[in-house]
Amino acid sequence: MSTIQAPDVASAPAPHRVRPFGWRDKFGYMFGDFGNDFTFLLQSSFFLIFYTNVMGINPAHVGTLLFAARIVDAFTDVGAGRLIDVLKPRRSGRFKPWLLRIMIPVAVMAVLMFSPFLQDGAYGARLAWMIVTYMLWGSVFYTLINIPYGSMASVISNKVGERSSLSVFRSLGGTLANLAVSVVLPLVVYVQIDGRSELSGTRMMLAALACAILAVVCYVLCYVNVEERIETPPKPKAERMGFGAMMGTLLTNRALTGIVVGALLMLIGQMSLMALLPYVYNDFYNHGTLLSLVNLVGLIPTLLLVPFATALGKRFGKKEFGIFGMGLAFVAALILCVIRTDSPIVFMIGYMLMMLGIGCINLLIWAFITDVIDFQEIRTGERNDATVYSIYSWARKLGQAFAGGLAGWALAWIGYEEGGVQQTEGVLSGVYSLTTLLPGLLFAATALVFAFWYPLSKKRVNENVAALEAKHEAEGTQA
Repeated sequence: MSTIQAPDVASAPAPHRVRPFGWRDKFGYMFGDFGNDFTFLLQSSFFLIFYTNVMGINPAHVGTLLFAARIVDAFTDVGAGRLIDVLKPRRSGRFKPWLLRIMIPVAVMAVLMFSPFLQDGAYGARLAWMIVTYMLWGSVFYTLINIPYGSMASVISNKVGERSSLSVFRSLGGTLANLAVSVVLPLVVYVQIDGRSELSGTRMMLAALACAILAVVCYVLCYVNVEERIETPPKPKAERMGFGAMMGTLLTNRALTGIVVGALLMLIGQMSLMALLPYVYNDFYNHGTLLSLVNLVGLIPTLLLVPFATALGKRFGKKEFGIFGMGLAFVAALILCVIRTDSPIVFMIGYMLMMLGIGCINLLIWAFITDVIDFQEIRTGERNDATVYSIYSWARKLGQAFAGGLAGWALAWIGYEEGGVQQTEGVLSGVYSLTTLLPGLLFAATALVFAFWYPLSKKRVNENVAALEAKHEAEGTQA
């Protein structure tokens, strides 16, 4: 007679108890984006004017740095993603430990980036200070904290609705940080000197210090409240695809290329709209003071959509909801272009509708990325969370750089004259057409990319999630 020997319970390691997904994860993930944006928005809002007006750097040199950094990021972003994917996970997970490793370096470099220590030094020293601090902050430390943070969503939960809620709360964190940085800091860092408004270098450094401290606090709140539930151990080196082969599978991944192209078009459209909006209100409507209200109104649709975005994405599908949003933004832009309204309030309503359409994608965009990561595993059998995210992250940076240039080139093309002079009627008409037609066409192109290129419909996403659940359960049973 054979006997079944009971397992040695005393010698077996105690299993790590994982709490169910809940509000702690949502708010924790929101604080992660809060932390990122305390330094990212600080840089995007004040870097150019700080180095031109306080440090006395030629604006062409600042622009060259910002463009060159995007080229460098193509290597550092993807390199960081690959590094994170192949390293052995720690006890707290694959991605969470990076928050603690990098939060102090990224905060310190943000403060140094806005420190006017060499304000009266030689031009070469000031230029070198700008280049070194910016590259260390952005291309090294921000990359090493943003990529694992963004990739983390795919391992917090494997349920479609829960991933969508993480995306919504991440976008909410970014929106709230935007309000804090863009509304509060201008009241602090600008001073009146002899009747003129000037940026204070000392106040800018103190503001950067406050943002850096708050960023660290937010990273800690993210770390202690978010739980990595999906284990994704790397394959042994002998079984793992080489870097070239892995990049080949990514470049042939229709979901990844579709989301990169679609999001790039949407981002360029959104940022071109925001860059051109001041010219419409300041020059076309001659009412620049309305911009404060317009910017606030533009954020309201996103805030109103937050409670419903997860349910809508789950009900209709993220791809389908995104196509609807881009269609709405295109129609609103087209109507404004055709009616050529003389009312700044009517234009504001059209702008609000465009921002509502943009919000349909922006609130769920990070959940799109987790779907793409799943699709990559279905195709190759390997998890490349951080590498996939790093490629998308770099594409967004490229879009942000290109959007600023596109708005400037377009204004030059219609003959806009700098220096605050009165523009001709033809130029004013061109400003109005640019601000409506250019973003509108980009929104239409985005809708077409999502409809015909990006393959992950609601049905396909649900099938992929079910297939991976079965695969991971089988692997866990065999282990």
